[in-house]
Amino acid sequence: MHDRPGVHEPDAIPTPGRRLRRAARILLTDPAGRLLLFRFTPAGVPAFWCTPGGECDAGEAYAAAARRELREETGLDLPPGPEVHRIVADFVIFTGEAITADERYFRVAAPHDRVHTHGHTALEREVMQEHRWFTREDLASWTETIYPLEILKLL
Repeated sequence: MHDRPGVHEPDAIPTPGRRLRRAARILLTDPAGRLLLFRFTPAGVPAFWCTPGGECDAGEAYAAAARRELREETGLDLPPGPEVHRIVADFVIFTGEAITADERYFRVAAPHDRVHTHGHTALEREVMQEHRWFTREDLASWTETIYPLEILKLL
């Protein structure tokens, strides 16, 4: 999170041997205050839940990527809202690629709880076949992994 509006931190420096993966993630809440998450079920990896969002296109600003990803994954075309969190970490994504992630989180309030997944890519249709609106209580007691791990703190 930034102390001053309009001031953005530079991109992370990737760890040697890893690609920098710039991503925009959306903390999308419905009018009841529930958070939307997608369930990922890639082969060979335990299922996990994650916020809408994804990798920025080359040269794309984080906020622009957040709006695009929100539209593609939920059918909602809404401004991305404020950037509220940043995570920079090394990990291996479910495709097996080792990356240095620079993820920016944006808060968005949806006007309703209807989700349209018509904009999903072929890979998303394969591994993101389920979505759910979570209450804080759901998040605190869910048995499958939810990313980011500090999701409750972000809300």
